[in-house]
Amino acid sequence: MPDTVMIFAAGRGTRMGALTDAQPKPMVSVAGKPLLDHALQVVDGSEAISKIVVNTHYLADQIHTHLADRDVLFSHEEELLETGGGLKQALALRNMPELVTLNADATWSGPNPINALLKAWDPSRMDALLLMVPPENAIGHLGKGDFTMAPDGQLTRGPGLVYVGCQIIKSSRVAQVTDDVFSLNVVWDVIRQSSRLFGLSYSGRWCDVGHPGGIELAEQMLGDTHV
Repeated sequence: MPDTVMIFAAGRGTRMGALTDAQPKPMVSVAGKPLLDHALQVVDGSEAISKIVVNTHYLADQIHTHLADRDVLFSHEEELLETGGGLKQALALRNMPELVTLNADATWSGPNPINALLKAWDPSRMDALLLMVPPENAIGHLGKGDFTMAPDGQLTRGPGLVYVGCQIIKSSRVAQVTDDVFSLNVVWDVIRQSSRLFGLSYSGRWCDVGHPGGIELAEQMLGDTHV
């Protein structure tokens, strides 16, 4: 069972415009606290996660200072390595054969997403388990979806469900990639070829806060559910 989460917090946040001129995207405030704290709230509410890894790049000192009182391992990227490359670099920090990854630019309404993944995780069949929502529950997200899901949970590329930036993945699949800079999409495509890429439909709602308009939408969503 995974005991580690990696929170992706290295992005430049260019879609946020002036909001990230002087602060990294994970420090943008939503409903009175930084986006990073919304991600940590999910982690703190999980049942099995005891170790936290955070990757950083742009204005990293602000994130390091904000987390100074937490037991966190930092993986600093001198140059942006994308999601796959960032995770590959972080694997050197500790032994984590399987782990949760979580994006730091979203808010959630509903059951704890990490707990949902942990309950469904079956390493005998899966090398990655991605959390998905139907487009109508992806607040602030543009697009027709990322994957379609078969009755047994296997994923294929195509419009349908939206990936919400939370997954369990086996680190060996990431370490096998020879490049230093690459997207997790590369890893998922390899896993899919061996029929070991699975999805889980999340019963709650998720708000994409990767753009300024997402802040108000996230606050409305959180207000509706009194989170």
